[in-house]
Amino acid sequence: MSIKSPLSAQPRAGHEFATLGGGCFWCLEAVFEELEGVVDVESGYSGGHVPNPSYRQVCEGDTGHAEVVRIEFDPARISYREILEVFFAIHDPTTLNRQGNDVGEQYRSVIFTHADAQRQIAEDVIREAQPHFDEEIVTLVVPLSNYTRAEEYHQEYFRHNAAQGYCMFVVAPKVEKFRRTFAAKRKKRATA
Repeated sequence: MSIKSPLSAQPRAGHEFATLGGGCFWCLEAVFEELEGVVDVESGYSGGHVPNPSYRQVCEGDTGHAEVVRIEFDPARISYREILEVFFAIHDPTTLNRQGNDVGEQYRSVIFTHADAQRQIAEDVIREAQPHFDEEIVTLVVPLSNYTRAEEYHQEYFRHNAAQGYCMFVVAPKVEKFRRTFAAKRKKRATA
């Protein structure tokens, strides 16, 4: 079993971070781990007012945090725009504080930006994506705040718990959709 080390506070030289919330972080992590150009993915919490919240606190809905993934990527291999295009294809950005049966502010659709350039790209991608949805996109675009890494048992959750019910019925279908839709963008080792 591999132990995933925490991402540092800064990306490696020449890399960038993208921090995204779109429902349960297990779903997002499982998809982005397979995306070519992504170096690492970490599940965590962002946007709330309680320092270093626990999973239980976030699930109770009183901290203001969203479940997120922090993605370290190599912009020479994949652009921030491409990451957002995958993000909008694998979750429903038109439901407020909800993804499927996961309901609450912690499941909101949100892009936490690390720089003004990311904010502009996110706003552009949302504007371009809107005509492809019947309902209005409610994804928030806000500066990154109060990020906390999730507990160790949340890291690589799908990889270690694929037979668990939630993983089989919620995470696996999202991963399969990603694999079908973005086959050319998958890491070569992920296609075996």
